[in-house]
Amino acid sequence: MATKTDQKYDFDVSKYMNEMNKMLGDFKVPGVDVESVLSSQRKNVEAVAAANKLALEGMQAVLKRQAEILRQTVDEVSTVGKSLTEAGTPQDKAAKQTELVKEAFERTLANMRELSEMVAKSNSEAFDLLNKRFTQNLDELREMLLKAKK
Repeated sequence: MATKTDQKYDFDVSKYMNEMNKMLGDFKVPGVDVESVLSSQRKNVEAVAAANKLALEGMQAVLKRQAEILRQTVDEVSTVGKSLTEAGTPQDKAAKQTELVKEAFERTLANMRELSEMVAKSNSEAFDLLNKRFTQNLDELREMLLKAKK
């Protein structure tokens, strides 16, 4: 199911390539296969669009997780507030507060670690996709140059 956000970032590769075909239609260079160049460009554009989509989905997942963390924090603050108003000696309350602060700090660090891992994973996936396409692009260029040499 496509969301409005997904639709907003969809990139029409065909439209872009049609425009490229029009621009390069009369462009004739001996030994250069314009169709191969256009095919390579199509793959480049598709790779960039896919990498952008991966990055966007990763950021959406991070934002969703941040909202979940915020909801959990609000619920926990409410619970902590109730527990601190319960009867007890000042020493018991101070010990309880110290324990709660320690737990909150540890939970915050865990949440920060989780979010940073999510961002790193998303960035890595997008980078890997672009890196793969870059390598393919160099292979295609080498093949075109070898064909032009013959």
